[in-house]
Amino acid sequence: MNFSLGKNQKLKKTHPTIDHGLLTIFFVLLGFGLVMVYSASSHEVFSSGSSFFYLYRHSIYIILGLIIATITVQIPLKFWQFSAPYLIVIGILLLAVVLMPGIGKKVNGAQRWLAFAGFTFQPSELMKLFIVLYASDFAVRKSGDLGDFQKGFLPMLITLGLTGSLLLVEPDLGACIVITSVAVGILFLGGLNWRFLTSLVLVSGSVFGLLIFFAPWRLARVTSFMNPLKFYFDSGYQLSHSLFAFARGDWWGVGLGRSMEKLFYLPEAHNDFILAVIGEELGFMGVTFTIALFMLLVIKGFMVGTRAAVLGQYFGSLVAHGISIWIAAQALISMGVNLGLLPTKGLTLPLLSFGGSALLVNCLAVGILFRIDWENRQMMKGVVL
Repeated sequence: MNFSLGKNQKLKKTHPTIDHGLLTIFFVLLGFGLVMVYSASSHEVFSSGSSFFYLYRHSIYIILGLIIATITVQIPLKFWQFSAPYLIVIGILLLAVVLMPGIGKKVNGAQRWLAFAGFTFQPSELMKLFIVLYASDFAVRKSGDLGDFQKGFLPMLITLGLTGSLLLVEPDLGACIVITSVAVGILFLGGLNWRFLTSLVLVSGSVFGLLIFFAPWRLARVTSFMNPLKFYFDSGYQLSHSLFAFARGDWWGVGLGRSMEKLFYLPEAHNDFILAVIGEELGFMGVTFTIALFMLLVIKGFMVGTRAAVLGQYFGSLVAHGISIWIAAQALISMGVNLGLLPTKGLTLPLLSFGGSALLVNCLAVGILFRIDWENRQMMKGVVL
């Protein structure tokens, strides 16, 4: 009798090569996003020439994203660890290039995009992933020096300062907040000296506060979100219509495709304010379903990271946790803005909103998460990587 065959079959059954739960959540988010992007944008025939314009584009982005995720799963985690210092330099250079006159594309007063072949790309989205990789590699490489200011903190502080400065010139305060939150989260998990960590949080908070206070248009957003109806015809217009959408949705919504607020009342309905459309068309239950999807995705990501730490894969552990913190932070901010809990800020819902740059980078990040999970499972089977 072949006992080795039975042992291998038992291992495969106990430790499948892929997390089917994580894969299901990933596909459900992409599919749900495709439906809601079409529902939120199907009326925009005057600006795009076709009611299917955003549906087609988003479908292309999803297909490209799935291809990118599939390729990424094949790339060993060691490659990302080796490349992290070089990728952060590339990311900073791209943030600088986008600010150059004649190269960067300006939309609604913000210069955040690079345009080519009819498509636009937002380097700040790529920088979110690069900071996850770099901060994770930094924490592992400097594990013995994280209590030393010059060796274990100053290089990271300079990197964050340079990145944040370039983002604020665009300006893109939302991306800056997400990137800083991710870096702080990874450094905390990596064991950075608590005094340095506290200083970083206090300095970052103070800088963001000053940027808001001394920028009239940012201050207007902060004051108007507390009482948007008072500023209905000015800075409170978008949030007011977002709240109207949630109010109309009630428990079960008005029905898929039947939103009134998306009909030229709610700006960026298929992008930054897609949760408001979900709330109006699918009601409280639709919003709860959306929140549950992100909670499950983040929990799965943390589980992958925890398993990697137990197996001694500290870089993979920090990357998995960093990706989870990134998705959680951006989803929380985006949802908070839609619900009037936070000042209005342009951030998409990861894997769900329309936006090629964000969706492709999100799929790349999830692909890395799947790779970490795959390497965990191989190690649990006794395979040496």
